[in-house]
Amino acid sequence: MTYYVNYGLSAAKTAAIMYDVHGVKISKQTILNYAQAIATNVRPFLDNYPYQLSSNFVGDETYLRVKGKWNYLFYFYDVDKKIILADYVTPKRTTESACIAIYQVLQKFPTIPADLRFTVDDNPIYRVARLYYAQHEGISFDLNIVKGLTNESEVAKQHRPAKQTIERLNRSLKANYRPMSGFKSASGSVTYVTLYSLCHNFLLRHQSLDYRVPVEIPELKGLTRMPDKWLKLIEIAQEQLPTA
Repeated sequence: MTYYVNYGLSAAKTAAIMYDVHGVKISKQTILNYAQAIATNVRPFLDNYPYQLSSNFVGDETYLRVKGKWNYLFYFYDVDKKIILADYVTPKRTTESACIAIYQVLQKFPTIPADLRFTVDDNPIYRVARLYYAQHEGISFDLNIVKGLTNESEVAKQHRPAKQTIERLNRSLKANYRPMSGFKSASGSVTYVTLYSLCHNFLLRHQSLDYRVPVEIPELKGLTRMPDKWLKLIEIAQEQLPTA
């Protein structure tokens, strides 16, 4: 996972480096199978972790290449804490997609804040999503609209830095998965996005956080090697899976 996710190597290159450097013979398909199994097991941990959040959130959608076609990744992000809160992959950029991504954010709160607010672009799907939640779920939130490349309003001027933050997140993800030339399946894209979010939130140090990880887990603090951190994080996530 260190090579495949942290360093953005394709499954084929990861298999090659495992053999050339570590003497471990493993196929690229086995690596993909491992990745899918890990993503499935860590997803509940990623979704249900008791994050300590700020009130500064931003959302955006970006493109992913899946089976030769463009799909969309809806990200929502805590600007101050650098925590990914939603990472919904979908073939279509629709109001339903926006609602699902916003739901991924809402489920992170034990109680929905009264002053919940998101910075987004001028795509009307976010306005319709806000109306849906107000009318059908009784949940209200405000939107800071940042339109285009110039600041045509005080709202855009104030909140453009947040929008630029999530655009940097989009570029970071794309830089990681670009060597793969897209994903061969929808499940493959979901797997990689899940692992990237896990890595981003719990394993990657951020310069803007004084080189700390966004979410610090005590069990990882004494570990220096990234593979050891991955193993411990997977173990912690596995332990928290519900038992039948």
